[in-house]
Amino acid sequence: MSTPPDGLPAYRVLTGPDDAAFCHRVSEALALGYELHGGPAVTFNGERVIVAQALIWPRPA
Repeated sequence: MSTPPDGLPAYRVLTGPDDAAFCHRVSEALALGYELHGGPAVTFNGERVIVAQALIWPRPA
């Protein structure tokens, strides 16, 4: 597939609390065919850890 499914953008940043739900969202994007773009960014908002992970749709070879 040369473009992401369901009209999704080629570049995405997923953010959220560092929990199982966030890990599932990233795993679902990887299963669709996205690739990680760099490492995650992590911060603490005073209550919990918040994570951001960029994903890209691979360009056709």
